[in-house]
Amino acid sequence: METVRSLAAHGAQVVGTARDLSKARVATDQVRNDATADGGSFELVELDLASLKSVRACADRLLANGEAFDVVIANAGVMATPFGRTADGFETQFGTNHLGHFVLVNRIAALIRTGGRLVNVSSAGHRRSNVDLEDPNFERTPYEPLVAYGRSKTANILFAVAFDQRHRERGVRAAAVHPGVIQTELTRHLSPSWLQTRVDDINQQLADAGKPPLQWKSVPQGAATSVWAAVVARADEIGGRYCEDCHVGSIVPDEVPANALSQGVRGYAVDRKTAEALWKKSEEMVGESF
Repeated sequence: METVRSLAAHGAQVVGTARDLSKARVATDQVRNDATADGGSFELVELDLASLKSVRACADRLLANGEAFDVVIANAGVMATPFGRTADGFETQFGTNHLGHFVLVNRIAALIRTGGRLVNVSSAGHRRSNVDLEDPNFERTPYEPLVAYGRSKTANILFAVAFDQRHRERGVRAAAVHPGVIQTELTRHLSPSWLQTRVDDINQQLADAGKPPLQWKSVPQGAATSVWAAVVARADEIGGRYCEDCHVGSIVPDEVPANALSQGVRGYAVDRKTAEALWKKSEEMVGESF
């Protein structure tokens, strides 16, 4: 929502998506009014990323409309959900966070103007796991909610890497971003005790380093890197890269623990061979080639 508000407030014509259009229109009424007052616009189209039927219908509507996009920001997602499956039988987090976006973005890729960008919202949570292309749906692997989340967030980064490789010659670039530590409804499936333990762990690491306690980002601060990567940063700077705090993240050595308080991206998440393998596996899973 904040990303939409920021872009529309600067005169952008923004198209957003929502599973329930009625609820979304009520929730975004003020954003729509503010956008109009600032010379921008905001409209909604129906999309359920956990259903490829819905994803394809949404893409068809956008293609039929024919309006080009300067930027596509793949922002939606779920986190640490109990084990479940999407309408198409995929593990919920991988299916929603990665495969839904994979199909939508690739189907509307022709609408992205030359000089345009794709921004995939990932997370530092990608450090919890590389993708598992042999068992993406946890059919043989014991299910761990945060491992599943890590797989899906790594997939977001790898998708940006592969998309960037495919479209850079026509001037379209792609990047992945980590918005930061923000208090939102995304953590609804994590217990308060787990969250407090994690905060305590982070604060201990900060104290050991002689730094002040964790400062949660505000929602506007969390949206900043998405907006920066979308319209501010140089294309060659962010193309095929992982960004955080409005800069490109460096590679985190493998020996750094997943729960360590550090910036950067795991090498496996920006590996081109893995990105290509994920692309092929994703095509196989959704039954569609791009």
